[in-house]
Amino acid sequence: MKPVRHSTEDDIAALEAVCERLANFGADVSLEWVDGFLTALVAGRRIVQPAEWLPAMFGEDFERAYGDPTEVATAMEALTGRWNILANQLDPESLMDEPDAMRLTPLMITYDEAARAEVVAAGQITAEEAEDLLQTGAGWCDGFQAAMEAFPDDWPEPDVDSEEGRWYDDCLTRVLALSLPKAELAAYVAEAYPGEELTRDQLIDDACFGVQDLRLYWLDHAPKPEQRRVEPTPGRNDPCPCGSGKKFKKCHGATA
Repeated sequence: MKPVRHSTEDDIAALEAVCERLANFGADVSLEWVDGFLTALVAGRRIVQPAEWLPAMFGEDFERAYGDPTEVATAMEALTGRWNILANQLDPESLMDEPDAMRLTPLMITYDEAARAEVVAAGQITAEEAEDLLQTGAGWCDGFQAAMEAFPDDWPEPDVDSEEGRWYDDCLTRVLALSLPKAELAAYVAEAYPGEELTRDQLIDDACFGVQDLRLYWLDHAPKPEQRRVEPTPGRNDPCPCGSGKKFKKCHGATA
C-alpha cells in the first residue's frame, strides 16, 4: 500500500497563485473548484492528458494569462503536481487494501457564519444566496461537475436497472450532494439517511468515500481499447489490391 501523500503549504500556495492569476484575466475559478475538477479527472474511467483537460478547464483564459514559456511551466507544475497528489490518494491498490480508510483530502474553503456575513456585507451576494452558495465543498463539487460536463463520454448516465449501475449512481449522488441548495440537501439527507442528522463534515467525508468508490468502479469498467484490424497480405503472385492489374510483387508488394 502506498503511503498517502499530501500537498504542502507551498504546493497549495502555488496552485492558489495560478487560480488568482486566471481570475484576474476573467476566469471564474477558485482553488477548490480547480481541485474538484482535477479530482474528477483522476477518479474517472480513463487517463485524460493535460493537453486535453487544460483547455476544457480554463478555455482561452490560460493562454491569455500565461504567455511566457517559463511562467507556463511553473503554472503547469502546480496543476500537474496536484494531479499527482490526487493520483496517489486515489491509488486503486491502496484503496482495495484498506477500503474503509479515508485517503482523499480535498482542498476546500471553510465557511462559517462570519465568513458568509463578510461576503454579504461586501454586496457580492444576498444572505439567501450565501446560505446555498457558501457551503464548504460546494465550489469543489461544482468543479467536479464541470469536469463531468466537459467529458460526458467518460461519465455516462447510470444504468439504475442493474446493481452495478445503482452503485455507480449512489457514489455519484454522494459527491454531487455537496452542491445541493440547503432545502434540497435536507430532503436528500432525510431520504438517504432516515432518522439521522448529518453534519456538513460528515457529508464531505461521505462524498470523499464516494470519490474513492468511483475510482474503484471505473477500474472495473475502464473503456476497452479499440481492436486493430490487420488486413491479410496478398500473396506475391496475387493481383495487387490497388486495382492496377499487376501482380502484388511487381506493384505495392515491391515496396513492402
